Amino acid sequence: MNKLATKLLNRRLRKNRVRSHIHGTDVRPRLTVFISNMHVSAQIINDDTKQTIASSTTVGAKATGSMKEKAAWVGTEVAKKAKKAKVSAVVFDRNGRQYAGRLQALAEAARKEGLEF
Repeated sequence: MNKLATKLLNRRLRKNRVRSHIHGTDVRPRLTVFISNMHVSAQIINDDTKQTIASSTTVGAKATGSMKEKAAWVGTEVAKKAKKAKVSAVVFDRNGRQYAGRLQALAEAARKEGLEF
């Protein structure tokens, strides 16, 4: 198996292992983040009802700048939408990614807007 395939396999295993312990409820829904090479998206999900409460993405959005700036924009937008939906605390689902760079920028921007996790 080549290096890239091993890296992706390890990330998928890490994601599944962590995801088995994280569960969003009415009180603390799950904030999940997806990061591709070009775009960032985040969703706040209630796993009990399988319903998306709030979401934000850079696809077709007015977010400009570097990827970190786009991630921070997504973080502020999803936090604002969460406030409108009366959600103040969430469980953070990193999707098997390391807490650094774009993921960290998104999380810090969401915390700055008042979202607790």
